[in-house]
Amino acid sequence: MTTKTIMVALGGNAIKSADDEGTAAEQFANVYKTSRELVKLIKAGYRLVVTHGNGPQAGNLLIQQEEGKRLVPDMPLDVVGAMTQGQLGYMFTQALGNLLRAEGITTPVAAIVNQVRVSPDDPDYKDPSKPVGPFFTKAQADELAVSRPNWKIKQVKPETVEKRFRRVVASPQPIANVEVDVIRKMIDAGIIVVASGGGGVPVVEGKDGLEGSAAVIDKDLAGAKLAELIDADVFLILTDVSHAKLNYGKPDEQNVGEVSLAEMKELAARGDFLAGSMGPKVRACMKFVENGGGRAIITSLDHAFEAITEGFGTQIVG
Repeated sequence: MTTKTIMVALGGNAIKSADDEGTAAEQFANVYKTSRELVKLIKAGYRLVVTHGNGPQAGNLLIQQEEGKRLVPDMPLDVVGAMTQGQLGYMFTQALGNLLRAEGITTPVAAIVNQVRVSPDDPDYKDPSKPVGPFFTKAQADELAVSRPNWKIKQVKPETVEKRFRRVVASPQPIANVEVDVIRKMIDAGIIVVASGGGGVPVVEGKDGLEGSAAVIDKDLAGAKLAELIDADVFLILTDVSHAKLNYGKPDEQNVGEVSLAEMKELAARGDFLAGSMGPKVRACMKFVENGGGRAIITSLDHAFEAITEGFGTQIVG
């Protein structure tokens, strides 16, 4: 029987909980908790490729860059993306490696610093949409509009949520994964690969070849592109809710279960899936299935195994 390949895209809650300060100890604890759920799938015989968000880490690192530039040169956004890829790739390879060895499993784990090509003419450069860093209240957002005039702040959660604002940066559409051939070779060699972290380091074609771009690619859209390129059987997005929801945050809130691609397109057209939260996840899943993927799933981390083995969560099929 052919081993199924699952492309797993981990949300920010898999690394930094909403109430965390973001210390290394907290992030390692969250990564270990996440990795224990992934190990269940590996033990069941599935082959995993893992990607992850970096919004909280990139946002916090940007603050460090801005605050520290009086003492040391600050790094541009593409380099910040590469730095967080290295940070989180290290955490996941260490956690997964340790947990697998404790189970007597010798499967190697490796992370790759991964570039993803985008278009310099992408409209998101003019109207940024990617949330990074911490959440803010309305009062905090108003204060930041004055104290940080170069920041763009947008509401990313419903009015019912107190901390519903975040800083946003450009998030161009992923066109191609630069290191995909290397990733394929790693998968074929039986390696559990951590790739395209934070959506990959965004690069554009310059006069002398590839060069970095000031952006953060949405990790779900980049994950869907990579899943397509490696012929993954399943694209699994793990987030902080068990299902994509209609009428989110309202009294008549409703879970979306298994739906066809056509049905999901109709639901997405209603506007229930917000641009700064569930919208990109739904769009990424639809792209994967539309481009020939077998199944795309959205669910919470603690239901990952049930989602694959029992059909739990939001399941989109062709």
